[in-house]
Amino acid sequence: MLESLGFIQDILHHLNYFWITVLMTIESSFIPFPSEVVIPPAAYRAASGELNIFLVVLFGTLGSDLGALINYYLAKYLGKPLVYRFAQSRVGRLCLLSKEKVERAEGYFFKNGATSTLIGRLIPGIRQLISIPAGLANMPVGKFLLYTTLGAGAWNVVLALLGYFIGKTVPPERFEATIRSYSSTIGLVILVAVVVAGVGYYLYKRSKRA
Repeated sequence: MLESLGFIQDILHHLNYFWITVLMTIESSFIPFPSEVVIPPAAYRAASGELNIFLVVLFGTLGSDLGALINYYLAKYLGKPLVYRFAQSRVGRLCLLSKEKVERAEGYFFKNGATSTLIGRLIPGIRQLISIPAGLANMPVGKFLLYTTLGAGAWNVVLALLGYFIGKTVPPERFEATIRSYSSTIGLVILVAVVVAGVGYYLYKRSKRA
């Protein structure tokens, strides 16, 4: 276990575009791995000139799309009974899944429709799992990828800006502590983004009815 943690720490300290893509693919699938430990450190390195901030967001979003597609196709081809059985299995619990979490994501999807794959990517506890009900509902993959890319891209931009800003103002030895202290700010930004997206969607629907 300690060797595995050391391996991950080594990757995080030597981030490149390949590992950003791989780690964000893992983060966006059903395997628990926080994007906060990938994008901000990569953006921090971009602030020092080691990486490009735009490519950090691009490859991070590519990884998010790949991970979302894993969930989407697993749900689509396994079907609802097997998805729920896996969520309640020992392996599922190790992946921090549960029947209640899948039900919550499924309820959010059917309540908000296809755009939930966009807005849901900004909500903690929903963002990784929103691909599952999309697959179960056989949502068109083109529309699924469009909304997922927009939602994941917005989330990665927020994290990248945070990491880049810290990289310009904070010395390396204080980076991890500063990221932790900004966790509440990340939550606030997400909340604002969700509210803005919700209001925009409401106004869009209202204009269509008019």
